[in-house]
Amino acid sequence: MTQQSLEPATAAEDAGEGTRVPAGRSWLDRYFHITKRESTIAREVRGGITTFMAMAYILLLNPLILSGKDAAGDTLAQKALITATAFAAAFTTLLMGFFGKVPLALAAGLSVSGVLASQVAPQMTWPQAMGMCVMYGVVIMLLVVTGLREMIMNAIPLALKHAITMGIGLFVALIGLVKAGFVHQGEATPLSLGPAGELAGWPVLLFAATLLAIFMLQTRGIPGAILIGIVGGTVLAVALNALDVIDPKQWASGAPELHGSAVSMPDFSIFGNVEFGGWGEVGAMTVGMIVFTLVLAGFFDAMATIIGVGTEAKLADDKGRMPGLSKALFIDGAGGAIGGVSGASGQTVFVESATGVGEGARTGLSSVVTGLFFAACLFFTPLTAIVPGEVAAAALVVIGAMMMMNARHVDWADRATAIPVFLTVVIMPFTYSITAGVAAGVISYVAIKIAQGKAREIGAFMWALTGIFLVFFALNPIESWMGVH
Repeated sequence: MTQQSLEPATAAEDAGEGTRVPAGRSWLDRYFHITKRESTIAREVRGGITTFMAMAYILLLNPLILSGKDAAGDTLAQKALITATAFAAAFTTLLMGFFGKVPLALAAGLSVSGVLASQVAPQMTWPQAMGMCVMYGVVIMLLVVTGLREMIMNAIPLALKHAITMGIGLFVALIGLVKAGFVHQGEATPLSLGPAGELAGWPVLLFAATLLAIFMLQTRGIPGAILIGIVGGTVLAVALNALDVIDPKQWASGAPELHGSAVSMPDFSIFGNVEFGGWGEVGAMTVGMIVFTLVLAGFFDAMATIIGVGTEAKLADDKGRMPGLSKALFIDGAGGAIGGVSGASGQTVFVESATGVGEGARTGLSSVVTGLFFAACLFFTPLTAIVPGEVAAAALVVIGAMMMMNARHVDWADRATAIPVFLTVVIMPFTYSITAGVAAGVISYVAIKIAQGKAREIGAFMWALTGIFLVFFALNPIESWMGVH
């Protein structure tokens, strides 16, 4: 089964040879099928701008997540990270617009960035970590071309898919709480409120205020609530810093102030800084598990997001099929490799694309507009660098809360479902490992099915995953038994 089977003739551009394009239409209209999809150029432009406003926060959050040290003790420069994030988002979104011709925008996936920062970089260098990102992107492209992507999606129980999303949400939220200084390693406890059971410093209070402001804006249904909250928090931070209310040393990422001009040339110093060797110290098993984890992190949301947004745009039929689906999935997979080469981590379709669809976007022209706005941001990195890490961290917690909303799809009264979901969700943040959470969920799901006498309901793919994850948990004893160090 290939992805081509998903391409129905549900739109005029996919009809037979008898379909005629009305005369007098501009090349822009003909190329993007604007009139055929009952849209206008004005709607597409408005939708593209709205989508950009809804997801521009990624320019702040991705550099924040990737700001840690690698195994060699090296860090990535903030300006270079902002440039890489903007470039990768612009490039992949423009690809989706011009070739996918659907209103979907891409940017660095927070779940993928979280895996790179917390699980990959501590074991290898940043160039090697980005090499892993390229590898996972190639794997996903191969899965799309062979049609295996859909088969794998169908093999994993729906409840576990929701659990993985929820677990990643809690994981991302914990990263935000730690980055903001709201959560610390306690003196007598694994975690504590602040460094000693209380919040320390004005910046963490600004984080809390920004977080509440964003939640309040969201409950009012205000578009671009995350971006508005971040801008508001930054303005307040700049004002407090200018009035010397806050000691500059309290800011984790430096005082929020502009150094020099607001406009500068992009910093492409980490572009192409990718390595595919030097993994001898971590071992082949670890490399395989890292790539598998990255595939998981960037895999599950994309198809659902693409179909969901496509349905909202009235491009999909009642079976979830839509014109250009295989192209969209392939570009989403290519985003992993493009993000790795750029130094920005894997790119994936953002659910915020639905905001542009809500404004009337129906074609790839909307994505082109969004991509051009990201490209323009390449020259305004000094302005982006003003945003304090504590303010940007608030958006991570908000994103985590949004991902946790998948809990409404879980049947918590069914223990056979609730237990694997619970283990998946809590083990991810508690172990700081997405792989461990997925592994616990898969193994417990299979074990419960066996206990219920329903082993025949377990598909071959789930059996294979269980075997892999059992080795993952028992890797240290196995290596010790085999005399491998």
